[in-house]
Amino acid sequence: MQRKTPSIALRLLALSSICWLLAGCDKIPGLGGSDQRLVAQREEEARAIGGACRHALRGPEDCFVLNPKAPKASVFAGWKDMDGYMRENKIEGTPPVLGKLDKPEPRIETEPRRNRS
Repeated sequence: MQRKTPSIALRLLALSSICWLLAGCDKIPGLGGSDQRLVAQREEEARAIGGACRHALRGPEDCFVLNPKAPKASVFAGWKDMDGYMRENKIEGTPPVLGKLDKPEPRIETEPRRNRS
């Protein structure tokens, strides 16, 4: 019994479909150079967060608490860069629009509750 070999057209179709499927591999995390771009973008965003915190007169610690997912080293680097820039150019900071949330004072009961039965 003879084995049939695939025709050239079928081979080209299979090869082109494989190439077409692999064309988007740079978009899949871990398969292309996109990881380095994502890391660089995340660090730049963290530096921007730090700079914005400094301009809003927030300390680095507050910035870390408000942005727990941002890399702390990059946030601090952005905060420090903005601090130097503001001091050099004598720029006053702008207080944040969103202040600290007002927590309601705890209710202290001085008289025992009456049962409503």
